[in-house]
Amino acid sequence: MSTNLSSKDAYSLMLKDYPDVMNIDQMCEILGVSTKTGYKLLKNGDVTFIKIGRNYRIPKAHIISYLRVGNEQPSI
Repeated sequence: MSTNLSSKDAYSLMLKDYPDVMNIDQMCEILGVSTKTGYKLLKNGDVTFIKIGRNYRIPKAHIISYLRVGNEQPSI
């Protein structure tokens, strides 16, 4: 029996153990990047975030959007 999941459903399933709003360390853990690279992603606008005081908060939905955009195949 095979189940076809959309990419959004697949990412949601993979990220189910994470909170709906994450900090920079959690985001970097998910993406498998260093903290320095994580801050670059935020600074460049690749991942949308909310800044509360000195803290960055990244909604899970924005990380899923970033992952989906990164996996899109270029059209010819």
